[in-house]
Amino acid sequence: MNSLLSPTLFPLYAVLVSLAAIPGILLAGRHPNLREGISLLAAGLKFLLILQLVPVAHAGGGQSLSLLEIAPGIRLALRADALGTYFALVASGLWIVTTVYSIGYMRGHGEKRQTRYYASFALSLSATIGIAFAENLLTFLVFYELLTLATYPLVVHKESPEAVRAGRMYLAYALTAGLLFLTATIWTQSATGLNSFAAGGFLAGTGLGSGQLQILFALFLLGVGVKAGIMPLHSWLPAAMVAPTPVSALLHAVAVVKSGAFGVLRITGFVFGPETLRAEGLDVLLAGFAGATILLASFIALRKDDLKARLAFSTVGHLSYIVMGAALASATAYTGSLLHLSAHALMKITLFFCAGAIIVHSHKTKVSELDGLGRRMPWTFGAFAIGSIGLAGLPPLNGFISKWWLGTGSLEAGQGLVLGIFLLSGLLNAGYFFPIVLRGYLGTPSPDAKHGLPSGEASAFMVVPLCVTAVLALVFGLAPNFPLPLLDLARQIAESVFPSMPPAPGG
Repeated sequence: MNSLLSPTLFPLYAVLVSLAAIPGILLAGRHPNLREGISLLAAGLKFLLILQLVPVAHAGGGQSLSLLEIAPGIRLALRADALGTYFALVASGLWIVTTVYSIGYMRGHGEKRQTRYYASFALSLSATIGIAFAENLLTFLVFYELLTLATYPLVVHKESPEAVRAGRMYLAYALTAGLLFLTATIWTQSATGLNSFAAGGFLAGTGLGSGQLQILFALFLLGVGVKAGIMPLHSWLPAAMVAPTPVSALLHAVAVVKSGAFGVLRITGFVFGPETLRAEGLDVLLAGFAGATILLASFIALRKDDLKARLAFSTVGHLSYIVMGAALASATAYTGSLLHLSAHALMKITLFFCAGAIIVHSHKTKVSELDGLGRRMPWTFGAFAIGSIGLAGLPPLNGFISKWWLGTGSLEAGQGLVLGIFLLSGLLNAGYFFPIVLRGYLGTPSPDAKHGLPSGEASAFMVVPLCVTAVLALVFGLAPNFPLPLLDLARQIAESVFPSMPPAPGG
């Protein structure tokens, strides 16, 4: 019995718990309360399992759990290291609030095929946790491709021509990226005999030439860059906003796109390592794409009147904050990348929740239609204001903490230009987010539009989650290690990648 409670098995349990919920969700299709209760129970159990792994991660990570040996030295395996536990905590925690929010949205919007939606959601979260706890490149790839297939039904959920086109684009981009990642994985395995992630990278000293390393990096970057939204690989993401808002919120603000950003952190810190990145000039290549993406996506967001499209291009830009932190090959910047992974997840899911509440309750989808709506929906627009302030990088939100570490890391790496990009991006964030809040509270609707404004807020199933995530963004901004030790974990991960890590900024 004790062996079944071994922490080594907990990553497997965390993957399986939502898989085990799928039959129950499907069988309870005619009983919505039971179906959604099963979803909530699975989400809660998954989070509790992963929470038990935090002490294991602090102690250096659990032992590798072999699932299947395909050939000698080639196996599928899971391991709860600090980086995987960090990502799994974020994804599983936000699945709970998204499940609650989904109840209000899917019922309030009268969405069809809700049973398929909840089943696909559960499968997607299993794949995401598998990505987090993947011990090696092959296991990462298997779950990475499973995530693509599991989220496809969510992207095409409405089954409209627009949704079908978005789904085809998503599959074309994501499956092509998977083939490139597979090519890089096979090449790495055959050339080095290695594929297990190792802090600081495992390719240094393997005898690969500069040309091989550069081509391998390009293949890996293309493989994870699609889901990370690096331009010009980003086009699928705005198109996928046709999906229901909870899908946009979790899968396109947390699970799918953060899996891509997480993949960048894995490849840079646990496959190549900072020394190899610098020696081959790969850090400069990655920083160039990240910087261009941050600025171009921000300028495009300024021009978007569709609320979800503006949020989508904001996501494209902010994902490259994480990529830029990895590219700087600095311990402090890498810490900032990790902090921004969780900070952006909380703030962006808040904004998507707010957008969904606005759409369901008022049927407004354009920024230009929101005049005066904040006075009718003060909780929703208050939460939107908190998320906007945080993404602009202002205190006391968690976005300020992550950008502080990123900015300090850019100076530590001697890259003042990158600091300028972060500062300009913050101003652009304010430029495309703050007018939404000002329109809501201070705008005067036209006489015709005034009659169409709703009274009161959306369902409590929607308003409570968006308030919870907004408050958490504030809490983590004031106390980055409460209620979860995100800062400590981020620093531990960075210290493993950069053993000579300097003291924390400011202390």
